[in-house]
Amino acid sequence: MSRNRIPVEDFLTNLPLFGGLSGDAIARVAAHTTEIDGPRGTVVFRRGESCVGLHVVIYGQVKLALQTPQGEEKIVELMGRGQSFGESALFLERPYTFTAETLSDSKLLHVAKCVVFDEVERDPKFARRIIAGLSRRLNNMICEVESYTLRSGTQRVITYLLKRLPPGCVNGDARVTFPAKKGVIASQLNLTHEHFSRILHDLSSEGMIEVHGPLVHILDADRMRANAG
Repeated sequence: MSRNRIPVEDFLTNLPLFGGLSGDAIARVAAHTTEIDGPRGTVVFRRGESCVGLHVVIYGQVKLALQTPQGEEKIVELMGRGQSFGESALFLERPYTFTAETLSDSKLLHVAKCVVFDEVERDPKFARRIIAGLSRRLNNMICEVESYTLRSGTQRVITYLLKRLPPGCVNGDARVTFPAKKGVIASQLNLTHEHFSRILHDLSSEGMIEVHGPLVHILDADRMRANAG
């Protein structure tokens, strides 16, 4: 553990969540932090299990998902480098409401519940950063629910692509790379894989995009914005 402590402290210091803590506070958090190696397909935790801390992604990708009794899966969020998850279960002191599974070879940090609670009591600014992070997640989920109920499948896909355009891009000069398999993206957008593929095909036929595997070449961003709803 001692060999890993300095890199862990460095990583925590560079995270928005922990970056404002003092050196002593970072050391306390690091002392209650463990590294988790998660090869692709590793279940980090399952819905219904007790929460004893929060997780942070060092590298890789983790899906947070719900599953119906029929075995169908709904992706809630995709978590990447520097992102944390499990806070809601942690602070509500309830079991996890979703399952977390690695989509690629990943390394995570697990920060123990006791040290998170201690630092919240010690540092009001740390508490506010956690509240702000949870508030952003809640706002994003509200926007997603609005999208599911008020926008068509095509509008959802267009909005998803437009949000990932690099700043300052022009028509015909923009590319978006899907961060996960198309089936995972479809689940995020509350679409079946087949419906998602059909929408991509239709947008390609209309000359708005070209799809090459995980790479989407945006040909007419202006027309896409006009159709985003």
